[in-house]
Amino acid sequence: MTNAFSAVDEAAIETSSSAVNWGPIVAGAFAAATLTLVLMLVGSGLGLTMMSPWGGASLTTFAVSTAVWLVIVQWLSSALGGYVAGRLRTKWVNVHTDEVYFRDTAHGFLAWALATLLVATVLGSAISGIVGTGAQATTGLLSGAAAGAASQASSAQSPSANDLAGYFVDALFRPADNAAAATPPAGTPQNNADAAGQATRILAISAANGEMSANDKAYLARLVASRTGLPQADAQKRVDEVLASVEDAKNKAKAAADKARKASATTALVGALSLVIGAFIAAVAGVLGGRQRDEDEARFSRSS
Repeated sequence: MTNAFSAVDEAAIETSSSAVNWGPIVAGAFAAATLTLVLMLVGSGLGLTMMSPWGGASLTTFAVSTAVWLVIVQWLSSALGGYVAGRLRTKWVNVHTDEVYFRDTAHGFLAWALATLLVATVLGSAISGIVGTGAQATTGLLSGAAAGAASQASSAQSPSANDLAGYFVDALFRPADNAAAATPPAGTPQNNADAAGQATRILAISAANGEMSANDKAYLARLVASRTGLPQADAQKRVDEVLASVEDAKNKAKAAADKARKASATTALVGALSLVIGAFIAAVAGVLGGRQRDEDEARFSRSS
């Protein structure tokens, strides 16, 4: 009988309403998301979230400044959202202090989570576009330097793959001073367009294979000699110099891509860490806002 009455008493004092007040949570989330967007625009205006196309700060410096600004934005917006969620919730009566503390923590955390989803939804397409453009530009640069691919690099300031491949081919066929008297040997193309086309294909295949075969290198040297008027030895030297330039451009492009990858990874890790800390800040701010709300109400009740 005692257990039955105890169960009835517990059911009688248990409230039927949820402990989660979604109104303050949504309000805090919108406040945090709005502040995030405002601060992102401020950072963009101050040059903290974009690089000048004409040079200036290095990629590492840009990544560090961007990461620091994102951390500041995350912390400030999380603090505001959590505090608003805690301050606007209704007072819980007949609830233990520890339970009030937990609920305020949960409200601040939920406000942060909802704000994060809102910002990710709003900025998701923009971030994807920026990342896609950067990846496309890097791919075009690598293709142009290494394989002479025909795709255009997406950046307006970066030369296209055709320009890079064409530059190296033009370097092969720059005429010598006595080129006018040169007579092409038998078996070589009879016009410059055919010669340039063959040289381009040889360079592309060699780049794809990682090296140029001895036969291709010898034929390319004869092709250069026939079109430039250079002696065979000088033509061979020119081929070697151009191949070295191609390899150097490829290595520089790889190094730049690797540096960009490392900077992107570092920024992502810092961003993830800032989100975790932002969640903690929002939870603490929710507790502070709820406590401030209860204290102000109690003070007003005593004064009245």
